[in-house]
Amino acid sequence: MKKQVIKELTQTELQKRETELRDELFRLRFQLHTKQLQSQIRLRTTRRELARVSTRLREIELGIN
Repeated sequence: MKKQVIKELTQTELQKRETELRDELFRLRFQLHTKQLQSQIRLRTTRRELARVSTRLREIELGIN
């Protein structure tokens, strides 16, 4: 998800997306440790997207555009 798309989401949508990403990250880490993960790139991109969403939520909380 691109930064511009994340900026357009509401706080509720961002919180829902954050929960989805945390669940996906958990599953990917589990697959990594059980050697079932097909692509480690998905792990990295999920982690980065989670960071973007979390950052945007914090910006909203602080009142930063």
